[in-house]
Amino acid sequence: MTTQNDIPVAQRVSDPNRSPQKQSTQANPILRSLQAVPWWGYSLAILAFLSPIVSTRLWFALNANAANQAQVNSSVTETAQPVSVTNQSSQSSAPATVAPFTSSPPKSTSESPEAITKEPDSPPDLFGHHPYSEAPLNELRTISRASDGYEIKLRDAAAKSYLKMEADAKADGVDFVVISGFRTIAEQQQLFFEISKQRNQTPAQRAKVSAPPGHSEHHTGYALDIGDGAVPSSDLSPSFEKTAAYRWLQNNAAKYGFEMSFPPNNPQGVMYEPWHWRFVGDEDSLMTFYKKQNRSSSIKKP
Repeated sequence: MTTQNDIPVAQRVSDPNRSPQKQSTQANPILRSLQAVPWWGYSLAILAFLSPIVSTRLWFALNANAANQAQVNSSVTETAQPVSVTNQSSQSSAPATVAPFTSSPPKSTSESPEAITKEPDSPPDLFGHHPYSEAPLNELRTISRASDGYEIKLRDAAAKSYLKMEADAKADGVDFVVISGFRTIAEQQQLFFEISKQRNQTPAQRAKVSAPPGHSEHHTGYALDIGDGAVPSSDLSPSFEKTAAYRWLQNNAAKYGFEMSFPPNNPQGVMYEPWHWRFVGDEDSLMTFYKKQNRSSSIKKP
């Protein structure tokens, strides 16, 4: 037995028993199909239609946001660069503040005293005598002449001060005699080695009374040996301390910027020389002698 759906389409269309409503419905299959779709189907269709548009707008929005973020990061980086330079430039004045910015650890300051205070290319002390350089010849001035015509010279500042001191001592009835002043290293070499041979002295023994070459205060042009004109036998002898010239120097030499270099029991271990005086009356002379002493004491410090 066949059903109604088995009737051919042509017969169903021309069937006179069909109602007008059914004929109208069958005549609009598109409307019938649209009516058959549930409401949520239309919602999905709308969403499917709008989805590409929304996705495109979202894509453009995200890209624009990323571009803005990159521009902001670039501006921050450019603004931060001067700060980094400032930190590096202030490194020398505030090492504790900029330490985190350094790429390598700071150098240790626990160096030995010798490494801190030693002058570049400075020779070591020799038999207790400090090294000294020769004074420039154009800075020397003649203060006296030896019996053979040899000119005894000092640096200009020391020479002026000594001549003033000598004149004032003479006014007090004391007669100074200049025995020695500036010496070259070559002169000191001859004085040191030749006399040590004549007296059968070892270098260490000779160094007690005369500095080795390159280590004499006479090289500086600031040191001189003084005698008393009334007692020539006391020249270059500890007995000079008994003369009027020595007593006058003890009481007045400091006024003119002079001091005794090697008093009794001096830290350098040099023999007591009451006749040997040096000028420390200006900045250069003071640094010449006391910088050497400070360096030596710091090296010996445990």
